[in-house]
Amino acid sequence: MFEVAIVGFGAIGQELARGLAGESGVRISQIIVRGPGLDAGRALAASLAPDARMLSALDLSAGKRPDLVAECAGHLAVRQHVVPALRAGVACVVASVGALHDQALLEALEQAAREAGSSVRLIAGAIGGIDALTAARLAGLDQVRYVGRKPPAGWVGTPAERVCDLSRLTEACVIFRGSAREAARAFPKNANVAATVALAGLGLDRTEVELVADPAVERNVHAIDASGAFGRLSLSLENRPLPSNPRTSALAMLSLARSVRDAWAPVRF
Repeated sequence: MFEVAIVGFGAIGQELARGLAGESGVRISQIIVRGPGLDAGRALAASLAPDARMLSALDLSAGKRPDLVAECAGHLAVRQHVVPALRAGVACVVASVGALHDQALLEALEQAAREAGSSVRLIAGAIGGIDALTAARLAGLDQVRYVGRKPPAGWVGTPAERVCDLSRLTEACVIFRGSAREAARAFPKNANVAATVALAGLGLDRTEVELVADPAVERNVHAIDASGAFGRLSLSLENRPLPSNPRTSALAMLSLARSVRDAWAPVRF
């Protein structure tokens, strides 16, 4: 039996649990949540993953550790749960890629995985073309630019509110322009895609990022333009929201689900 621990039980974690519930030979053994969420999620967890233990921290003791840890709980969870899991020799899948704008954390992940012989996979999330970008990097990239465009409501509660009045926008407003590292720092809940594109390509400091609040769009729109020795890549993706959480792209959850399934799939892309 292949055992999976899910770190985080919000909209993405719940959808992942639903998807894994019907998988033969797979069992959700642990669900990791913090504080109030521990009690609030018990009833749902009992129906989606009746064999899972709800804990505040991963149980990595001998005989209890899972085969895979799937993180979808936010930046802090990468440090608190993913690093210890890697040190214990457990493979991990990380959804909160934006956390890796912190160079020390990225190096901690790499060191923990290398020393224990484990591995960590960063999901593509709400964007496509990451496989092409990582391949193109081998020949040399000259420029990579990412533009993230959301309806104004998608930027509520972020530094965008200091740039413009989101409730009264009548035309597109650029709320951020800079490097992927700066974007991930300033918009920790909104810049996972920027960090993913950067880590796949030119790196966090050389990847150009533009974030836009646009009343003319109804969905989150992600675009990549890259050029180099390989030629040129141009991609635009318009994502439907996750029904249970309109601020999250459905593709982000599907990307996590696919990466988790790849852990035991005999054939994979």
